[in-house]
Amino acid sequence: MTSFELETIPFKAVGVRNWAKEDSKHRNWPVVYVLDQAAKHPTTSKTFDVYVGETVNAESRLLQHLSNPDRQHLVKAHVIVGSTFNKSACLDLESQLVRLLSGDGTYKVLNRNDGVTDADYYDREMYRESFQDIFERLRVEGIFTKSITEIENSDLFKLSPFKSLTDDQNIAVMEILKALFDDLKHPTKNPEPIVVEGGPGTGKTIVASFMLKLIADIKSTQTDDSFDRDTIFSEFFTSDYRNLLGDFKFGIVIPQQSLRSSISRVFARTPGLSKQQVLNPFQLGESDEKWDLLIVDETHRLSLRANQPSAAQNKKFKQINEKLFEADSSEITQLDWIKKKSTLQILLLDKRQTVRPADLAESDVKRLVEESKQNHRHFELTTQMRVQAGDDYIGYIRSILDPTPAEDRFEPPTPRRFDGYDLRFFDNLREMHEAIRERDREKGLARLVAGYAWEWKSKKNKKVADIEIDGCDLQWNQTDKDWINSKGAVDQVGSIHTVQGYDLNYAGVIIGPDLRYDKKRGELVLSAADYFDKKGKENNRVLGKKYTDEDILRYVSNIYAVLLTRGILGTYVYVCDPELREYLRPFFTA
Repeated sequence: MTSFELETIPFKAVGVRNWAKEDSKHRNWPVVYVLDQAAKHPTTSKTFDVYVGETVNAESRLLQHLSNPDRQHLVKAHVIVGSTFNKSACLDLESQLVRLLSGDGTYKVLNRNDGVTDADYYDREMYRESFQDIFERLRVEGIFTKSITEIENSDLFKLSPFKSLTDDQNIAVMEILKALFDDLKHPTKNPEPIVVEGGPGTGKTIVASFMLKLIADIKSTQTDDSFDRDTIFSEFFTSDYRNLLGDFKFGIVIPQQSLRSSISRVFARTPGLSKQQVLNPFQLGESDEKWDLLIVDETHRLSLRANQPSAAQNKKFKQINEKLFEADSSEITQLDWIKKKSTLQILLLDKRQTVRPADLAESDVKRLVEESKQNHRHFELTTQMRVQAGDDYIGYIRSILDPTPAEDRFEPPTPRRFDGYDLRFFDNLREMHEAIRERDREKGLARLVAGYAWEWKSKKNKKVADIEIDGCDLQWNQTDKDWINSKGAVDQVGSIHTVQGYDLNYAGVIIGPDLRYDKKRGELVLSAADYFDKKGKENNRVLGKKYTDEDILRYVSNIYAVLLTRGILGTYVYVCDPELREYLRPFFTA
């Protein structure tokens, strides 16, 4: 392990004392530094600012910051000097500190997100051992308030725009920015939407968050902000691109309430972004504002004209249609609102994650994809970042749960193992719950999730159980906002509507009696009487559509595929239907 020194001095003292003369490494040695505004006062909810940097000339770099009006309010400088640190190690440490600070939530991180790297280099593991000690020293200084595990399990960390992107994500963001700026340079009346397609765990939400932060940084950057930074996005940090974004208004639309709430918290703590930029479709439709760019996350979850969850929303749907199109039409969807309210759209989607009949029709999503390919505005994310079982796991799960009738589909996959991934099959729900509790004590973020195969009785009566199996008396999630991180969540069961778009360390998936297996026909079947999501099987009277059991089966299959691809480190499975249990057992116990 490499040794290091951490020196904390008043920031303004850098310019008034011979600080650098006391140690030559302050003028000619790779260092990392942290500039913070102040320790968060325990009696206030105010969030202060922090900036992290790396340089080979600490004195010169800190003096540059001191002359920058945007940095002059910072109070302390913490300079980290490692006895064997090189440029690569400093870049790595800088990136780690930026990511962890953004997830801790105590400070607003003033850095741009284009400099966060995750490059390999000689003896990286040795350096990273010392990084943990550096983190603990900074924690003593009040820079961090949580442990690394607590930070990495938080939504602020997982959904932060301060990420190092995968190769395909970097390529997608680069090409999207080029297309975006080309649209701004050569405006047309109705530019076609850009479509970003990717399966579970490919980081669609991260791409959206990263891109909005990057646009905000380009828009606000000053000519002296780059210094010696060289990144793949540095070409966009020029006055020409900044001028194109002069009055550029941009935001993100997220249909799911829980994910939207989490992104709002992230944006509230990210300079250049605000929670006002995070909208649900109804807020967008009712607003009088026009947007230059809207990014839509989980586009497949936008709604058709259908019976909404409340009478108020049914009324709003009609009013918004009349406001935007001067007449109500049953053919108008929430995607039409987004196109009407914005000049440019970036649509992130996965056609295999529609889970309700009121979601955009699969045919509409397929058409979006095909049209974007024809217009050369289609980008695909393929690198699976979530599940440590690897890229094959997603396809494996989807093949197992393929609801296509036996005569029309390919044979299911051969049962296989996924080395290094904790995949288990349980015959007793109590035992699975105990295993999830144990994983939660060890790693955190281990949760039970299930299909909507039981009534939500506890919504009205907090004393009753919703799910009673094997002596387990369990309730559904007791909040629909940030349930994963809520108190008592490890002893509750999350539904698709609280976990879609999120990561877990371990997912204990209860496959309810709504999904069954017909052994004679050799195919999955739906038990409609055991499926309790009213909006999940409701006919669409507005559009005159009736949904068969085969239609609903596809949505239920999608739900379980989503639930089975939430766990980063492991997935535990319990199946209610005896025949389905025996059919699925080999696939999870090979």
